[in-house]
Order: sequence, then structure tokens, then C-alpha cells
Amino acid sequence: MPLHFIVPIYDADAQNWGWEARLLRWMTLIWVAVGLIMLFSASYTEAIETTGDGLYYFKRQVLWTLIGLGGFNAIARIPLKYLLTRSRLVLLGLLILLVLTLIPGLGTTVNGATRWIEVGIVPIQPSEPIKPCLILQAAYIYGRWNQIPPRERIFWFALASAILAAILLQPNLSTTLMCGIILWLMAIAAGLSWSLLGMTAIGGGTLAALSLALQDYQRRRILSFLNPWDVADGDGYQLVQSMVAVASGGLWGSGFGQSVQKISALPIQYSDFIFAVFAEEFGFVGCSLALLFLLAYGGLAWWTAASAHRLSHQLVAIGALVALVGQASINIGVVTGA
Repeated sequence: MPLHFIVPIYDADAQNWGWEARLLRWMTLIWVAVGLIMLFSASYTEAIETTGDGLYYFKRQVLWTLIGLGGFNAIARIPLKYLLTRSRLVLLGLLILLVLTLIPGLGTTVNGATRWIEVGIVPIQPSEPIKPCLILQAAYIYGRWNQIPPRERIFWFALASAILAAILLQPNLSTTLMCGIILWLMAIAAGLSWSLLGMTAIGGGTLAALSLALQDYQRRRILSFLNPWDVADGDGYQLVQSMVAVASGGLWGSGFGQSVQKISALPIQYSDFIFAVFAEEFGFVGCSLALLFLLAYGGLAWWTAASAHRLSHQLVAIGALVALVGQASINIGVVTGA
């Protein structure tokens, strides 16, 4: 892989970008690097116990990071207009994969949810790559909302609804809500009517309530989040141990690699609850710096959106902002019990 596809200082094309875009890319690379460093710390003990190789999860993530950076730089060279107009085809393909996960025998079930499917030898979670495609297609539709015919609006509404419904049926309520929030906030930014926004919000809330009513484990997760100490030995165990890790960090933290909770007490410490390990090792000061970084990243992303000359381009930036900073903020809130 050419070096300029990975390291931005070697990418001559990036020098033609605006300063906001260049700085945003550097901040993204810093975010990725910190994530890799924390994965090394959080996963080492678990990897030793389960695979015999302490670097197992770290090496896998480094490989996928290199592939992701190559893809990132390749896509950055494609005109945004082309991405906007072609995103629907990719979206339809991913919808097919989502539906396939629901067919018994095709999808892979983990912890009661069937979210993965094997494409060749590669496991894919379609609900993740569908997020950027949703953002692109929503930006394309919302950016021309007053010019497109009713049938195209109806098709978009049907497509988005089918995607959200398929994700919800896996079941994956959190990703469904995240995708819905992204689309809803992008619609607000595009200036769609409040009556339409209100109807979609009511519809989305109704579906979420219905899912909670039908899925016992989702109800238990919500209740355990609200009152984790009441079920500290059951459904609340994960969150209680996470909060213990966060509190153990104190002001300065225990130091990189020195987390105690990650060794045996904190489950899924190298993925969903990795911020708890970060908090224990870097303390209140480290967490404050991380939150300031997210705030700066969000502010710069908003500035980038405001600097775009076309509404559809602004909406892409806003959607990406909500997807990245919003999801990270929600994860931190869940991990800390906020």
C-alpha cells in the first residue's frame, strides 16, 4: 500500500484541502492512534487467557486500521457528488445483507442478537457500514427536498424505514436509535417541516417502545442502567464494575497498563467498555482531556460543515459529526452511568 494512503504528511492531494479538513483529518488519526493504544492495554490480559497471544486483538485491529486508512484516503479522492448519487445502490446492497442476517442459519448470533453475516471468510456487521451510506443518501435527498417529486420522498421514507426496521429486528435497539437520531438531526439542519419531523419522532418513539415491550432483555438492560446497584450481581454487574473502574482512577489514574478491573472483574473491557479502562488508567485529568478533545473535534466538524457551500455537503459533515461525536459521547455516558 502506498505510504501516502496512510500517512497524511505524504499526501500531496491533502495540501489542497481547506485548513479545517486537514486539521480534522489529523485529529481523526490521533483519535485512531489513542484507540489502538488503549486496545493494547485493555485487551492484553484477555488475549493471553483466550488465545495465548497478548497482541492478538491489537494486531487484528492494526490490520483493519491500515485497511480502513487506505479505504479512507481512496474514498477521499472520489468527488463527493459521485458518492452522493451512488450511495443508494450501496444502501440497497447493505439492506439485503441486513435482511439475510434475519434468516435462520445465515446470520451469526452473539449474546442473543443476530447482527453478523459471513461474506466469504470475512464477518460483516451490516449495520455499521450502513451508517455512512445513510448519511450520504440522506444528505442527497434532504439537500434537494423541495425539488424532488413526492414519489422520491416516499421511496426514501420507505427505504430508511426498512433499514431501521431490519436493524431493530436483529434486535439492535441502540444502533436503530443512533441511525434514527442521525437522520432526524440532519433533517432539522436541512430545514424540513416540523410537522414531518414530529410525525417521524412519534413513529420512532412508538417503535422503540414496542421493541422494549417485546424484548425482555432490552427492558432489563434499561432498568439495570437506571438502577445498577439493585441488580449488581445480575444485569447490573457490567455497569457496576465499569463505575468501580472509573472511580478507581482518581485524579491522575493508575498509569498506562495498570488497570486492575480489566484483569478479571470488567467484562468486554476491550470493546464496549474500553473507556472504563481508560478512566482507571488516566483518571479524571485524562477523562477531562478526552472530553475536551471530543468537544474540539465536534466544534471543528461544525466549522467545516458551515464552510461548505452546498447544503448537501453541509449535511454530510453534520451527519458524520453526529455519528462520530454523538456515538462516542453516548458510549461514555453509558460506561460512566451518567
